[in-house]
Amino acid sequence: MASLKNVGALTLLLLLLLSLTVQTSGKEDASGAGSKCGDPKGGSEEKASALKLKVIAIFSILIASILGISFPILLQGMPLLKPDGKLFVLIKAFASGVILATGYVHVLPDSIESLTSPCLPQAPWSKFPFSTFIAMVAAVLTLMMDSFAMSYYKKHGMSGAECEYGDHIENDQGHSHGHGHGVGVKKLDDESSKLLRYQIIAQVLELGIVVHSVVIGLSMGASENASTIRPLIAALCFHQFFEGMGLGGCILQAEYKARTKAIMVFFFSVTTPLGIALGIGLSKVYSDDSPTALIVVGVLNATSAGLLNYMALVDLLGADFMGPKLQSNMKLQMWAYVAVILGVGGMSVMAIWA
Repeated sequence: MASLKNVGALTLLLLLLLSLTVQTSGKEDASGAGSKCGDPKGGSEEKASALKLKVIAIFSILIASILGISFPILLQGMPLLKPDGKLFVLIKAFASGVILATGYVHVLPDSIESLTSPCLPQAPWSKFPFSTFIAMVAAVLTLMMDSFAMSYYKKHGMSGAECEYGDHIENDQGHSHGHGHGVGVKKLDDESSKLLRYQIIAQVLELGIVVHSVVIGLSMGASENASTIRPLIAALCFHQFFEGMGLGGCILQAEYKARTKAIMVFFFSVTTPLGIALGIGLSKVYSDDSPTALIVVGVLNATSAGLLNYMALVDLLGADFMGPKLQSNMKLQMWAYVAVILGVGGMSVMAIWA
């Protein structure tokens, strides 16, 4: 629960940070610092049309997000969609491909565009590839967080459970005291480590998605161009639905209690609509091309890209394709690769509109 509270606190911190960025951007524009790069605001009719589309986007994306992340969780009772079933493996592979393409094709290019904007000083922003560097550092830090979290919980969180599991083995099977505990501890070590791994994956993945969702929601909410917003709605609904399926699959494998699942579903579902609402409220003073906004959004997107790319390749695709289930079934492995390619391809095509 503490980790979920941290995700919630981070979401609020991001919203506050972006709000302060927006206010700073407004001051820059008022003083003329960012006005030379700012696009002219549309007329009143254009703004009214854009506002209607943004309200539609809030509810459409909210529904798509809820459906996507809830799909694996609500249908877990179906035999075909059990976490160890073949169909679940294919759905997760497809969703993992969506997450991978989100990092490489959507988030990282957005960061590069922000941090190489002509509205920023040539030095240092055009002299060094900050976006890819930050993404690389974020991936390494995610690895460190992943590794340290596993080490910490293995050291401090399993001893009591091992005794309980050992007693359970002894009482149920009538084994000798020493033999029962030995088998129980070994079996628990394997099962607990696997479950703990799934829990850390779900939490870190949600963290990366939340960062990106807030940023993209703010950008849409601040836009006054109806022709830009219209295709974005469909693209983001697709994005949130299948990204939610990937996260929902991880939450299902983590075997969280109902309350924890509900909290994670809530944070994933509301971050993009909240970002849009924040952008609408601050659209009068927000400028996408102000130096402060470009730097903050660029850094956040690069960080999110590194985190998502690491999670998709290492914790989702790498873990599944190198795991015993796919390694022992070449036919299933080939279909899983097809699912990944479809996920990557579909999400990459969405880059035409979003």
